[in-house]
Amino acid sequence: MAELTKTAHVFPGQGSQWAGMGRDLYAEFASAKAVFDRADEVLGLPLSRLCFEGPEDELRQTINAQPAILTVSYACLQAAREVNPGLPPPAFVAGHSLGEYTALAVAGVLDFDTAVYLAREGGRLMHEAGEICPGSMAAVIGSDEALLDEVCRQTGTYLANVNCPGQLVISGDREKVTQAMGLAKDKGAPRVVPLPVSGAFHTPLMRPAFDGMTVILASLSFQEPAIPVIANTTARPLTTAESVKAELLSQLCHCVQWQRSIEYMIAEGVSTFIEIGPGKVLTGLIRRINKEVRTVNIGDAEAVKDMGSV
Repeated sequence: MAELTKTAHVFPGQGSQWAGMGRDLYAEFASAKAVFDRADEVLGLPLSRLCFEGPEDELRQTINAQPAILTVSYACLQAAREVNPGLPPPAFVAGHSLGEYTALAVAGVLDFDTAVYLAREGGRLMHEAGEICPGSMAAVIGSDEALLDEVCRQTGTYLANVNCPGQLVISGDREKVTQAMGLAKDKGAPRVVPLPVSGAFHTPLMRPAFDGMTVILASLSFQEPAIPVIANTTARPLTTAESVKAELLSQLCHCVQWQRSIEYMIAEGVSTFIEIGPGKVLTGLIRRINKEVRTVNIGDAEAVKDMGSV
C-alpha cells in the first residue's frame, strides 16, 4: 500500500452487521481475540459467539447489533496495529451513528469497556423508546434534500440521515413514514426503501432514550479527545469531554450529517479515508460524496494483513 498522507478513520453503524463477522480476526490475531473476550466479560454475555454464528435475526436487534459492530470495528483496528505498529495516526476520526462510540474509543475519550457498555445501553434504550413511541425509517434514493425537507414538513416526519448525494433517510411515526414514502414517490423520488429497524432513530421520538442516556452519561468520566472527532449532528470537531457528552445525547434525536462530515474533513486536507469495521457501507458513501479521495476498507483478516505494507 502506498504511503498515506492526511487520513481519517471512519467507523460503521447499525446495518453493517452480518453473522460471521470477526471470526477470522479472532482466529488469527491475539489483539482481536482479546477485544472479543473483553467484550464478553464486560457485558456478561457471549457477544463474540453472536458475531461469529448469529442467528441473524438476533444479531440484527439494536441491543445486540450496536455493541457487536463496535467490538468488531475495534478488533479490526487493534489487529491492524498488531500487524503494523507504525500505522499512521489519523488526523480525524468519525463514526456513522453508532460508529461515533467506536470513534470516541479510538480518540481516547472512552476506554473500550465503557464504549461497549454504552453501545449496549444505547441500543437497549433506543429499542425501549421504539416500544414507547413506535416508529420506522425509510431510505429515499435519488432525491435531493430540499424535496425531502418538504416531504417531512408535510407529513410530520424527520430527516434522519444525510448520507451522500441521492441517499437520505426519513424517520418518524410509522403511519407518517408510510405517508411520507408515498409522497416522496409522488414528488419524483426514484426509489423508496423501508428499513428493518425497531424505532424512529435520530428523531424526537427517541426522547425516552435521551432521558435514559442523560442519567448514564452523568455517572461516567470522559477524557478530552486525543484526536478530533467529527460530530454526527454538526459535522464539526468535538474537542472537549463536555462537547462529546452533549453530542451523544443530541445524535439520538437529531439528523446524522454524514455527507457534511466527510466534506468537512476533505476541506481540512484529508485525502484518504480508512473504513474500519464490518461491511463497506461508508466506503460506498464516501465515493459518492467525492470520487477524488482514496478509500481503504479494513473489515476482515485479509484486509488487516494488507495493512502490513503501509
